[in-house]
Amino acid sequence: MTGIGIMRLAALTAVSTAMSGVAGAQRLTGPHPTGDVPPPVVLETRGLFQDKFASVGSDVFISGQPTAQALRDLHAQGVTTVVNLRSPEEMSKRVPFDEAALVKELGMEYVYLPMRGTPEFPYSPTAVKSFAAAMTGAKGKVLLHCTIAWRASHLWAAYLIQYRDVPVATALQQARMINLMDDMRMDGDKQPVESFLGRTLPEVGHPKQ
Repeated sequence: MTGIGIMRLAALTAVSTAMSGVAGAQRLTGPHPTGDVPPPVVLETRGLFQDKFASVGSDVFISGQPTAQALRDLHAQGVTTVVNLRSPEEMSKRVPFDEAALVKELGMEYVYLPMRGTPEFPYSPTAVKSFAAAMTGAKGKVLLHCTIAWRASHLWAAYLIQYRDVPVATALQQARMINLMDDMRMDGDKQPVESFLGRTLPEVGHPKQ
């Protein structure tokens, strides 16, 4: 491992250690999650993630597009499942490496849930169900990512509301700490979190058209 790689791994180790102390016995992944869902902690991207990188408790990361090195570093920190929300076109045209192949090479589970708010790749309750299954089936830590963590934030909020019984206002507040941006943008008449849940949310922002 190069000196830079060692520094990156040390930085992630420090983050993991700090979060473990904060989270205590809390666990969000696996078949028997325990404890309340803590607010996310926004972390430095360190050039390894596009725009955003955050941790929730000690075993969930939510981010923008990771680099190949970021995936290697997270694998070293115990991430066993990578959930990618980007469309096939995005992955083929904008990512300079084969993410699926690298994830599998590292021995991690690759869960591909492409979504763009289009008829082909909709924001739907099925996607939330699939993500919940990935969380339950994870044998370690989970990385959830899209391009800049916007879609990921909306999916995370929907998951918290639907599967962890987190109050809507709390779930939205926590997702805003990552990159929900409901007061600045949306695709179509509904925000993605509303499409994920199949209902309108008065608590979510809707920019003026």
